[in-house]
Amino acid sequence: MRLIILESEDKVGKYAADVVLDRIQEKCPTKENPFVLGLPTGLPKNHPESYHHYMWENFFSKIDILAENVHILNGNADDLKMECKKFEEEITKAGGVDLCIGGIGPDGHIAFNEPGSSLSSRTRVKTLAYDTIRANARFFDNDITKVPTRALTVGVGTVMDSKEYDGA
Repeated sequence: MRLIILESEDKVGKYAADVVLDRIQEKCPTKENPFVLGLPTGLPKNHPESYHHYMWENFFSKIDILAENVHILNGNADDLKMECKKFEEEITKAGGVDLCIGGIGPDGHIAFNEPGSSLSSRTRVKTLAYDTIRANARFFDNDITKVPTRALTVGVGTVMDSKEYDGA
């Protein structure tokens, strides 16, 4: 593992953007070589605070990628366990994750894997810790009752199997 510490959020953002651009250019995503990205979710796709909406508005709409090459967990699936299982199968079918981009929370959580999560965990439904819910209230007019209490998330094992991880 290589740890890179930078002096400011701006430098972290620029570095992360450069890494993502390099990896996309290396892979040249096509129908046969899908660009796979997993994100926790729990709101309707078009909700302004959903990760699905955020990623389309801020990333996918700005790069050359076909919608069928984007894999995002559906937090509104009828069977959430099956959705998680299917997502892991899609990752395996694609040959694994080349670059996993994720945040690291104030308590050390990665994706929505709260401290104490199993190192071998896979994509699953997680109940969010109160601190995580409270931290996310800022996206919901500081109304904690509007914040989802559960999320679908890639597991620690899924993240650890990635060839590269970029987190801030």
